[in-house]
Amino acid sequence: MLTPPPSIEAAKQQAKALRAGLSAQGRDISHSESLELVAKTAGFKDWNTLHASIGNQPRPPVAIGQIVTGRYLKQPFMAEVQGVTELSSGRFEVVLHFAEPVDVVTFDSFSNFRSRLRKVIGADGMSFEKTSDGIAHLMLDL
Repeated sequence: MLTPPPSIEAAKQQAKALRAGLSAQGRDISHSESLELVAKTAGFKDWNTLHASIGNQPRPPVAIGQIVTGRYLKQPFMAEVQGVTELSSGRFEVVLHFAEPVDVVTFDSFSNFRSRLRKVIGADGMSFEKTSDGIAHLMLDL
């Protein structure tokens, strides 16, 4: 099976582009026919099967290999996403490798640097755990 589009919206855009491309070649097809062709190209029986497969699944906010920025314990960072695992609806465990170690201690007389992080986040890119002042431990810039 080929890789399906990442979202229903992306699949619909592919169908629209396919329909326009075929129309430019003098072959007019309906919108529903273009949706069916996109589904078959992705390895599905039909549009309904593709939609059921990818339509209702929450999408991870990041992908493996992606470079992300954000804040961890209020410290800015840049990191590579090394792992993404869906835990439950809308919850994802991410593994980040920081480009430069992040000091997670705010005291001037003590430091503790982290170069790798494993954290559970929501689809909004924010961790569920918060600091004592209510700020999420991890906030990704999405």
